[in-house]
Amino acid sequence: MSTSEPAQDQQKLLEFVERFALVLANSGLPRMPARVFAYALAEDAAEYTAAELAEGLRVSNAAISGAVRYLVGVGMLTKGRKPGSRADHYFINDDELWGTIIGQRSGVLSSYQEIAQEGVDQLGIQTRGGQRLWETKEFFKFLQEQQEQMIDRWHVHWAELKAEWTAVGGDPPGDGNR
Repeated sequence: MSTSEPAQDQQKLLEFVERFALVLANSGLPRMPARVFAYALAEDAAEYTAAELAEGLRVSNAAISGAVRYLVGVGMLTKGRKPGSRADHYFINDDELWGTIIGQRSGVLSSYQEIAQEGVDQLGIQTRGGQRLWETKEFFKFLQEQQEQMIDRWHVHWAELKAEWTAVGGDPPGDGNR
């Protein structure tokens, strides 16, 4: 039996998804959310139902349910509904994908600063632990400021990339043109 081109393409997609998901999982993302995110990122559809994700990844609906809940919770997927549809639809914000995802992490950095400051206040800056916590607070404050500046620079760079893309006659990526 010969393998059709679409089946070969699907197999290549799934092999890539597994490799990329492993990188994401090694970076701290839980395994199934990593697989779902890698699939949604690499597959061509603009949006997916949980059933479509399960079918595409060849996993159970139950496995997808927890994964999309996690990904929506951390801002890596967005959940919506189509008029007349009973199913939730999940999608990645194609415009400035990574700038948006990374920018959403600012609240986490603020939380780290707040809890570290709380420790400084409780333990006192004169203690070794208090000094470490003060350094921790200052590190995350610095990181947050740098991240915000980096995201601003990314927005400018991304606009330049899209303008270059348009100048050579293509539809710029990230404008819903996929």
